[in-house]
Amino acid sequence: MSISSVELTTTAYGRSDHRAIDYQKIALIGALILGDALVVTASFVLAYIMRFFTNLPVFVEGAMQPEFYSILIAMLVPCWIGIFAMHGLYQRTALFNGTHEYNQVFNATSKGMLFVVILTFLIPDIVIARGWLVMSWILTVTLTIAWRFSFRRVVYHLRAKGHLTERILIIGATDEGRAITEQLSAEHRAGANIVGFIDDRLPVGSEVGIGRVLGTTGDFIRLVNELDIETIIIADTNLIRERLIVLDGAMDLLNRLEVRLAPGLFDLLTIGVQVREQGAVPLLSLNKTRITGIHAISKLLIDRIGALIGLILLAPLFLIVAIAIRLDSPGNIFHRRRVMGVGYRQFDAFKFRTMYEDGDRRLTPAQREELAQKGKLKDDPRITRVGKFLRRTSIDELPQLINVLLGQMSLVGPRMITAAEMHHFGRWQHNLLMVRPGLTGLWQISGRSNLGYADRVRLDMHYIRNYSIWLDLLIIYRTIPALLKGEGAY
Repeated sequence: MSISSVELTTTAYGRSDHRAIDYQKIALIGALILGDALVVTASFVLAYIMRFFTNLPVFVEGAMQPEFYSILIAMLVPCWIGIFAMHGLYQRTALFNGTHEYNQVFNATSKGMLFVVILTFLIPDIVIARGWLVMSWILTVTLTIAWRFSFRRVVYHLRAKGHLTERILIIGATDEGRAITEQLSAEHRAGANIVGFIDDRLPVGSEVGIGRVLGTTGDFIRLVNELDIETIIIADTNLIRERLIVLDGAMDLLNRLEVRLAPGLFDLLTIGVQVREQGAVPLLSLNKTRITGIHAISKLLIDRIGALIGLILLAPLFLIVAIAIRLDSPGNIFHRRRVMGVGYRQFDAFKFRTMYEDGDRRLTPAQREELAQKGKLKDDPRITRVGKFLRRTSIDELPQLINVLLGQMSLVGPRMITAAEMHHFGRWQHNLLMVRPGLTGLWQISGRSNLGYADRVRLDMHYIRNYSIWLDLLIIYRTIPALLKGEGAY
C-alpha cells in the first residue's frame, strides 16, 4: 500500500477528530461516575425517608438519627463508586453493549450492602436499621439500572451520529471477518467504526463486502499508528501466528491495543470457556452452556411462575380466540407442531390453529418450493382469516405457555425448529439444542419471519453465548413494541 493512499485514508477518517472523541469519552465516563454518585445518594436518602417517615407496618420502631445517617451516606457513596469501578462499570470497552453492565450493577450493589452488614457485626456500636438496609439495596439496584438504561439511550443516539465510536482494524478478510464487519456496521448502537482489513491473500485495495483491504501484515504497525486504531478484531489467527509474530514491535503493539477474537471455533465447540489448572498446567475448559447453576434455577422459576400467571390472566382471551377459530373454519382449535427440544428430544408445541385443515392442498408447486427453502410463505393460501390476525399479533403462539409450564420451553430462548429444518443450522444445531426454545427471543425483536436461517442462527448463538437474566428481561421488554408493530409477522 502506497504512502499516499494511507495518507488519504487517514485524512478521510480525520485523526484530529479522533483526538476530540477521546476527550468526549473521558467526559462520558466522568458524567457516568457523577450520575452514579447522585443516584446512589438519592437511593440512600429515599430509603431513609421511606424507613423513618412512613408508617408501614413492616418497619419496627427505631431512632431516626439524621446526623448519623448523613455521615454514613457521605461515607458509603464513595465506597459504592469504588465497588462499581472494581466491577468494571467504568471501563469504556465493557460499557453500553449487552446486558452484562446491569448484571454487574446488581452484583456490585449486593456486595456493597453485604459489606455494610458485615461492618455492623464487626463494630457493635454501629447500629443501622435493617429496614433502611433493605430499602437501600432495592432502590440502589433499581434506580442505578434505570439511570444507566436512560444514559445508554443517549450514548446510542450519539453513536448513531458518529460520535463515541472506536476505530477497529480487522485482521483477516475471511468470511467470518466480512460477516463481523457487516453486523457491526449495521448495528449503529455498537459504536464500531470499521476502518478496514489486513490480509495477505487479497491485493491491497480489494473491496471486501462493505470494507476494503488496507494492507498486508507487513503494514500492520504503520497502519495502526497512522489510522489511530484502538481495537483489533482477529478473524484469522494464522496471520498472527505465521506473520505478525515475527515483526519487531508487533506483539508489543498488540499488547497496548484492545484485542478481540472472532468466535470462530468456539461457536462450533462451546458456549463459554474457563481457565482451569490441572497439575499446575492452565487449560481451557469448554462449557456446554452458560445457563448453569443459579442462572438455570432462576430461569426455571421465572418460566414456571410467569407461564402460570400468564395462563390465568389470558384465560378469557383464550376462550374468545377458541370461539372465533371454530366459527371461522372447521377443525381443531389447537395445532400441535412437532419440534426439537433439549438434547434432540422432540415434543408437541401448542398453537392456536391458523390454517385450513386441507391447507396443503391449496399450495402451488412454486409455493411448495419456497416453503421448503425458507420455511415460511409471505402469502400463504393455507392461512384462515382469523389465522392472519392471530399470526400478525402472535396470539397464535400464546398456548405455548402450556409448554413453558411443562418445562419443554422457556419464556425467552432460541426459536423452535422442526426436525426437517435441522439441516439449515449446520454445525451450530447441537448448540441450539442445549437450551430450551423460547416463546420469544432475539429473533422476535429483530425481524421475526423476515429473517433467513443464517440470521436466525447468528441471533440464537448470540443469545446462548451471552445469556443473563437481564438479557431475558430486555428481550421481554422489547417484545411488546415488536408485537404491536407487527413487522415480519406472517
